[in-house]
Amino acid sequence: MAVAKAYEEILDFIAEGRGPQAVSEFQPSDQTKGRVAFLVAREKAGEITGEEARELESYLELEHLVRLAKARAYQR
Repeated sequence: MAVAKAYEEILDFIAEGRGPQAVSEFQPSDQTKGRVAFLVAREKAGEITGEEARELESYLELEHLVRLAKARAYQR
């Protein structure tokens, strides 16, 4: 499942223990970005399946967590 890969990307990044600047510069892989873009396009076209909608929601939750981490990193 692609969402699991995205979670692994973030967990690996956190486990590396880099500093706040690295956190603020974190970007998901091109593969993850592409999958999210595909799901967003399907949603906008009204063609998204229930499973795809749940997958997109998972990506949005991850994005929210990353944004919170970046905000904290910026404060430091």
